Amino acid sequence: MNKYSEITPEIMDLADKVKKNCVIDPELYQKYEVKRGLRDISGRGVLTGLTEICEVHSYSIVDNEYVPCEGKLYYRGIDVEEIIDGFIKDDRFGFEEVTYLLLFDELPTIDKLNDFNKLLEFYRSLPSSFVRDVIMKAPSKDMMNTLARSVLTLYSYDEQADNISIENVLRQGLQLIALFPLLTVYGYQAYRHYFYGKSLVIHPPKEGLSTAENILYMLRSNKKYTELEAKILDIALVLHAEHGGGNNSTFTTHVVTSSGTDTYSAIAASLGSLKGPKHGGANIKVMQMFDDMKKNVKDWTNEEEVSGYLSNLLNKKAFDKSGLIYGMGHAVYSISDPRANALKKFVKQLSEEKGKQEEFALYEMVERLAPEIIAKERKIYKGVSANVDFYSGFVYRMLGLPMELYTPIFAVARISGWIAHRLEELNNAGKIIRPAYKSVSKHRHYVDLNDRNEDNSDGQIK
Repeated sequence: MNKYSEITPEIMDLADKVKKNCVIDPELYQKYEVKRGLRDISGRGVLTGLTEICEVHSYSIVDNEYVPCEGKLYYRGIDVEEIIDGFIKDDRFGFEEVTYLLLFDELPTIDKLNDFNKLLEFYRSLPSSFVRDVIMKAPSKDMMNTLARSVLTLYSYDEQADNISIENVLRQGLQLIALFPLLTVYGYQAYRHYFYGKSLVIHPPKEGLSTAENILYMLRSNKKYTELEAKILDIALVLHAEHGGGNNSTFTTHVVTSSGTDTYSAIAASLGSLKGPKHGGANIKVMQMFDDMKKNVKDWTNEEEVSGYLSNLLNKKAFDKSGLIYGMGHAVYSISDPRANALKKFVKQLSEEKGKQEEFALYEMVERLAPEIIAKERKIYKGVSANVDFYSGFVYRMLGLPMELYTPIFAVARISGWIAHRLEELNNAGKIIRPAYKSVSKHRHYVDLNDRNEDNSDGQIK
C-alpha cells in the first residue's frame, strides 16, 4: 500500500483525538431545539425553500394535526402514477417526456417532444478522444467517482463554462442529461477492462432509441434487449428523475448553485451526495441483504424462518449487523412510497419473463412482514413501508445490470431533476444558502507553545 492509501500509526493516533475531542453532547440538540438532519422527530423536513417542480405528499392535516396518508408524488402538479399510466397506455417511453415536463413546466405536444428528443440526440456525443483521454485514464473502482470526474473534466471543453445565464445553463444541462448514459456505461466498460482484463466494449448510442434503450444497447456486447426490459428500465428512470427540493442531492444542487458557481461543479457536488449509501447507494445494500438472506434462510416460503432472519437484522445479528432492514422506511413516507408501488406493478411481469417468481415472492413476503416486526421491536414515530430502493435493485439485477451501475443509473435519471432545480434557483435569484449552526464550544485561553504539556495542550490552564 502506498502513501496515498495507507493509514499510518500517526494517523491512527490523530484520529483518536478527533474521536475523543470532537464529540457534541446529544442532549444539546434537544436543549437548543436543533432539527438534526433538518427533520423533526416525525420525519417532516424543516422548510428551507419553495419549489414548483415536485411535491412529495405523505401526510394530511386533520384538526391541526399531521396525519400520515398514502404517499403521492407529483411532477409539476401531476401525479407521477398518472404520467406512467399515460405513456404505458400509448405504448411509448416516458423519461424524455418527464424531463421536458420537469424543465419547462408543460406537457409537450408530439411535435415538441420529437424536437426535444432530436435535441438530446444532437448532444449525445462526447468530445473527440474524451473516452481515451479521460475515461480510460486512471479509472476508478467506483463508478460515481468516475462519473463525477468526467463531469468536472467537461468544464475544460466548454468555452462558456462559467456563464450562468439561464440560456447557457439550460444548454449545459441538456448536454449533461444527454451524456450521462454514455459517461456511465463507458466508465463501467473501462473499469471492467482495466481491473479485470475484460474486452473493451464501446458502442456509440443509436439514433431513434430512448434513453433506457440506449443504456441497454451500449452496455450489452450484443446490443440486444427485450421490449419489456427497456420499458421497465424507462419506468425506473421516470420514478427516480425527481423527488422534491429537500432530498440530499437536490438540496446540494440548490446550496451549491446559490453560491453562483458553474454547472459542472454543482452537478459534481450532487453526484457526491448521491453516492452515499444513505441516499443513492441504498439499493445496493438491499441487494446485498437479500443475497445474505437467501444464503441463511433455507425455505424462502416459510414465514417463521424469514421473520426470524428479519428479527436478527434488527438485533444486529445478521448481514452487516447495522440493525437495519434495508429498503424499509423512508425519511418522508410512512404508509407507502408511491414510487415503490408504481414500480412493483411491473416487477412481477419482469420476474415472470426472467423466471424469478420465487424470488419475487420472497420480496413480497419481506415487504409484508418487515413493518410488523419493526413495529414490534422498535419504538417508531411514524409508519414504515417499502421504499423505491426495495425493488429497484431487484429490477436492475433481473435486467443484468452490474451492481456497480445501480447508483449511476439513479444519477442518469436524477440529473433531469437536478438541472430543473438549478434553473429554478438561478431564475429566482435567491440569496446564498447559509443555515445557522450554533457554537457550543467553551471559551478558553491560548497557551504558548513552550508552556504546553500533556496536561494543558488543549489550551486549558490546569
